[in-house]
Amino acid sequence: MDIGALFLFTPSGQSPGGGMTIFLIQMLAILAIFYFLIIRPKVQQEKRHRERLDQIKRGDEIVTAGGVIGEVVHLKDDRLTVKSGESRLIVQRNRIAEVRGPGESSESRK
Repeated sequence: MDIGALFLFTPSGQSPGGGMTIFLIQMLAILAIFYFLIIRPKVQQEKRHRERLDQIKRGDEIVTAGGVIGEVVHLKDDRLTVKSGESRLIVQRNRIAEVRGPGESSESRK
């Protein structure tokens, strides 16, 4: 098909690239909406979680990714010793899903 024939199908009074500009503006608007409603809040939540993991101290109550609830009794680099019931577990710091202060329950966090 000849390029000159494509100009026959454009509405009169508009340049052939006018529709592309509107399309690009719409795509940028959709990307901005996704960024501000989905991506940015998730990144901020992950940042707060990393900061909370760095601030873990002895006596804090934690919940692991596997659902084990326990109290931190010893910290060493990226590993924590957690007392849960009558047993002690060694847990990697990055496997902690939630950190609660000493005596803080899940109802008080909501």
